[in-house]
Amino acid sequence: MTGATESIKQSRATAVGWYEFATRHRAGMAAAAILIFPLVMPFTALAVNILIYGLYALGFNLVFGYLGLLSFGHAALFGTGAYLCGIAIVHFAWPWYAAIVAGVFGGLLTALLIGVLAIRTRGIYFAMVTMALSQCVYYLFYQAVDWTGGENGLRGINVRTIDLFGLRIDFINPMVRYYVIAAFVIGAFFVMSRILASPFGAVIEAVRENEMRARASGYDVTLTRLLTFVLSGGFCGLAGALQALHLSIVPIEILHYETSGLVVMIALLGGMGTFFGPMIGAAVFLVLENLVSVWTVHWQLIVGAIFIACVLFFPAGIWGTLIARGRR
Repeated sequence: MTGATESIKQSRATAVGWYEFATRHRAGMAAAAILIFPLVMPFTALAVNILIYGLYALGFNLVFGYLGLLSFGHAALFGTGAYLCGIAIVHFAWPWYAAIVAGVFGGLLTALLIGVLAIRTRGIYFAMVTMALSQCVYYLFYQAVDWTGGENGLRGINVRTIDLFGLRIDFINPMVRYYVIAAFVIGAFFVMSRILASPFGAVIEAVRENEMRARASGYDVTLTRLLTFVLSGGFCGLAGALQALHLSIVPIEILHYETSGLVVMIALLGGMGTFFGPMIGAAVFLVLENLVSVWTVHWQLIVGAIFIACVLFFPAGIWGTLIARGRR
C-alpha cells in the first residue's frame, strides 16, 4: 500500500513538473506546434485560416478569458486591421510590411475609441455596447465605397513576392505563405506570453477575480480594462492584416457581428483563459466546418450540435479541460 501511495505521489509530481515546464515555455511549445502544423493538415489553405483565426481568438481571449469581459465587437478590430492593410496597398502602394503595421495600428486605434466609450459598462451592457459600436464601424466602411469597395469589398491586394533582407520570397507558394504568416503568429504568441507573465498580466487577472479587491489594492481598474482592450485590438488588427494578405480581398462581411460571434465560439470551444486554447478552438471549428460542409449544406446544424456536446463534456473548453485533468 505504501509503495502504491508513493507511486501515485510520484506520478502527480511528474505531472505537476510537466505542467510547470509547459507553462514556463508555453510560447516555445506553441511555436513548435505551429511549425509542424501544416504537415498534418489536409491542405495548406486550411492551416493558414486556422493560424489567422487562432490569432484573432488569441487577441479576443485577452479580454474575454483573462480580463473577464464578454465583447461582441471584436469584428470591428479584426476588420479594421484588414481594411487598413488593404487600403495601404491598393490606394497608397505601401510595401507589405508597412501595410501590416497600418493594420495593427488600425486595430489599436479602433479598440481605443470603442474602449473609451464602452469600458465603464459591465456584463451584458458591455457586450451590447461593443456590438453597437462595432456595427457603427461596419456601416462606416460600408458607406466609404471609394476606399473600401462597399458591399463588394476591397479587391486588388496583390502581394506576389516579399522582399526580405535582399531575398525575394514567393508569397504565392502555399507553403511559403503559411510560414510567412506563421512567423507573425509565433511572434504574437511570444508577445502575449510576455504580457501575461508581467506584473500587468497579474493585474489583469486580479481585476477578473475580484475587482473591488484590486481597486482597494491601489490599481486603476478602469485604466487596466482600457489598456487590455487596446492590446487585444493590436492582436486582432494583426490577424486582420494577415487575412487581407492571405485572401487578396477584404469582404465587408469581415466586419459583421457574425464574425464577433464566431470568435466567441472559438474561444469557448478551445478554452477561455488558456494560452493555447484559442488555437485549438480555431482548429477544431474550421476543420469541422470544412469536413462537414463537404457532406451537407446544413453543416452549421451538425457543427452546432458538436459544439453543444463539447460544452457539456468539456466545460472549460477542450484545452482547458485537458489542462485541468492533467493537474489532478
